[in-house]
Parts: sequence; C-alpha cells; structure tokens
Amino acid sequence: MDRSRIDWPTFGASVAFIVVVCIPLAFAPDIAGKRLEIIYNYISNEFGILYLLASVGAIGFLVWLASSRFGDIRLGDDEIEFSQMSWIAMLFCAGIGAGLMYWCVIEWSYYYDAPPFGIESRSTEAAEWASTYGMYHWGFTAWAFYCLPALAIAYPYYNRKLDILRFSVSCNWLLKGREQGPLARMIDFLFMVAMIAGAATGLGYSAPMIAALVAWLGDFETSYSLEVGVMAFCVSLFVFSVWLGLRKGIKRLSDINLYLAIGLLLFILFAGPTVFLVKTSLNGLGLMAQNFVRMNFWTDPFTDSGFVEGWTIFYWAWWVAFAPYVGLFITRISRGRTIRQVITGMLIYGSLGCWVFYMIIGNYSMYLQLTETVDIVQVINSGVDGAGDSAIVATLESLPLAPVVITVFAMVSTIFAATTYDSASYTLASSATLHLPAGEDPDRWHRVFWAFALAIMPMTLMYVGGGLRTMQVMLLIASLPILVVGVAMSYSLVKSLQADHPS
Repeated sequence: MDRSRIDWPTFGASVAFIVVVCIPLAFAPDIAGKRLEIIYNYISNEFGILYLLASVGAIGFLVWLASSRFGDIRLGDDEIEFSQMSWIAMLFCAGIGAGLMYWCVIEWSYYYDAPPFGIESRSTEAAEWASTYGMYHWGFTAWAFYCLPALAIAYPYYNRKLDILRFSVSCNWLLKGREQGPLARMIDFLFMVAMIAGAATGLGYSAPMIAALVAWLGDFETSYSLEVGVMAFCVSLFVFSVWLGLRKGIKRLSDINLYLAIGLLLFILFAGPTVFLVKTSLNGLGLMAQNFVRMNFWTDPFTDSGFVEGWTIFYWAWWVAFAPYVGLFITRISRGRTIRQVITGMLIYGSLGCWVFYMIIGNYSMYLQLTETVDIVQVINSGVDGAGDSAIVATLESLPLAPVVITVFAMVSTIFAATTYDSASYTLASSATLHLPAGEDPDRWHRVFWAFALAIMPMTLMYVGGGLRTMQVMLLIASLPILVVGVAMSYSLVKSLQADHPS
C-alpha cells in the first residue's frame, strides 16, 4: 500500500474553495466585496471579544503548561533534529513572512494619526503608543496562538506515534482513533481554508511591495505585470526550495535570510539616528510591559473608535488563521525538544525577532516623520493605490547607500515570502496526505502543486484591485471556526498528557 497516497476528498474540497472564491472576486468584485464587508462587520462587532479572550487564554495556558510537570516531556524519543539557530531561523521565517517587512515600516503611522485610548492625534503620547502597539500586535500573543497548535499536534504525532501530520491530530484524544472520520476531515478542511486565506493575505501585501522596490531600483513605474512577475519569481523560488526538501531547501533559505536580516537591521541602527532608536525602543518596551494587561483587555466600549476591530481583532484573526499551519511546520522541525523548550523558544525568540524590526525600521520611519524629513503620514493618507509601498520606498531611500539598502530589503522580503510559502505548501500537502510517518515528507509533486495553488488567490486580488481589504474580511471569516477548534485542541492536549503521565 502506498503510505503517502493523496487524501482526495480533502484535496478536492480545498481546490474547490480556491476556485469558488476567486471566480466571483474576479468577475463581480464589487458585489462580493460588499457582502463580505457586511459579514466582517457582524463578526468583528458580535464575536470580536472572543478573539480578545482567546489571546489571554492562550498565553495563560502556555505559561501554566511550561511551568507544570508536563513541561519536561520530550517530543519523541530522538535527539534534537535541528540546531538551535536553524530552528529559530525556520520558525521565525515560517511564522512571520514578508508581511512583517511591510508592516514594520509603516504600521506606526496609522496609530500616530488615529491613536488608541482616545489620545490626541499626532501628539507626543500618540507617538509613544505608535512605537509600542506594533510590537504588541507582533509579540507574545501572536506566538502564543502559534505555539498552542504546535504542541497539540506534536505530542500525539511523536509521543502517541500517529502517522498522520494534519491539524485534526491536535484533537486526537477527542477523536478516539477516528482520524479519518468526517469530523477530522471537517477540521482539516477548515484549516486548509484558513491557511489559504492567511497565506494569500501575506503574499498580497508582500508582492506589490517587492514590485515597488524593484521599480525604484530599475527607475520605472510599477504595474500589475511587474507584480505578477514578482509573484512568479517568488513562486519559482519556493517551488525550488520545496523540491529540495526541508533540510536543503527551507533550512538553507531560512539560515541565509537570518544573516541578511541581521545585517540590514544593524546597518539601519548605526547609519540612522542610533540614540533615538535605542531610546524609543526602550520606551516602547517599558510602555508595553506596564500596559500589557490593559492592551489585552481593552475593548473600546466608550469611544467606539473602531481601533480594536480594525487592528487588534484583525491581527488576532490573522494569527489564528495562520496558527494551524505554523503549528504543523513547527511540529515537523521540533522533534527531540521538550514542551518547555518549544514554548519558551517560540514566545521569546519569535517575539524578540519581530520586535527588533519594529524597534529599528519602524522607529526610523517615525523619526523621518517627527523631524519632517519625510511626511510618511501624508504619503499613507494620499489614497492612491500602493500608498503603503510608496511610504516604504520613501523611508528606505532616505538612508545612506539607498540602492544597496533597498536591494537587501527586497531580497530579505522575497526570501521571507519564499520560506513562508514553501512551508505553507509543505503543510498543505501534509494535510492532504493520508499517512505521513515521522521524518517523512509529502510527495514532491504534491508540495509543488500547493506552491502554485497558493499564488492564485493573491494574483486574483491584485488583478481586481482593492483586494487586500477583501482578503482581511475573508481572513476573519475563515479564522472564526479555528478559534472554536482551539478550545477543543487545548482540552485534548491536557487530557492526553494526563492520561499518558498520571501523577
């Protein structure tokens, strides 16, 4: 029997989802967009508080798990498969993607112009919170959402010796051996829908940004053709990486990108206003530490500014949609590590990695605004297509050796996109494979297929224009069922640990 044969029902349903979504978006974008917007407003207003509670619950659960007697349990019987540096590089590249490169530069400008807590726009206090909120959105909560399914999948996969690497494995104790049953297939289908939506959102941000950087370097106008060309290059890069496999492809690209990113950050730190960047970063960390509980529980009940719905809930939905995928990939690279090592590694290294980008690149961009060197906020508020991309280019071209900086920034963004989406194609292929014993990979053609399939939706969105907002709407819709499954997987993990390791 072919142990890695395709799970055709799951495979076919996921492909059908891409087709069903892309056709109305391409041929009736206005109607589809309006209907999705109505659904978004309903979910964010009526169920948004569930995302806030889930964020607090995920962090609290992981802190308890790491400090409990279960924290010493090793995932599998083997030695640690990847070195600490390679493990950190892969989990970081898989978890954040090129979306970080887009938002770390300009996210502060939205908070500076429309700050939280009813603060006066463009005030000193608004600047303080603007340098802080991005780190909050890309910090502990994001990685807690990622870590929970990683453990819920890894423990039954390695310690209960399952030969299935799917999201439904996270509910192993509740499924009672029915991993091929209808409930398990429904869970896996919901994961694949959320994965496709989440991946399309990230690639939808990164491809136009990379195209804008390439256009600046080549001194020509950006266009849809250029964006498609960038998308094609990214796809070919992660198809090549997928073809090479986990160790030769994803691991090597992740290692290379880690060193490129460190070099870029160090250059901006020392070539830019170093003292300002250090002071602003420390101030932001202190402000976040002092107000972390307030930020997690802030529902904006009195001003109804839309800040929580437009930003925090959107980000939590993005992380929830991405979490099963990241969990599956982290499972694959974490064999031999203890539960405590996975939790501390993901929450600490993942958060620190994201924070450094916001501390250096984001605060440098803010410095340009505060010193009136470049009016980033005006560029963002111009209302033209690609305003965010233009603001990123304006920030980078103000640095010394701008062509070199923009080239490296484009390279890091491209490799981030590649490592994220070849990891995504790997997990999608795993989810549509009937049997996958530990240490084995899905078929190459299967991984390559999903690498191409993942590009279809963002290309459709770029074609119809204004598609990123539509993608955000779909992301929220797709993440809501995963939020419910998250409760079940947490319960299932605890019951499995208690059953296998009685006190």
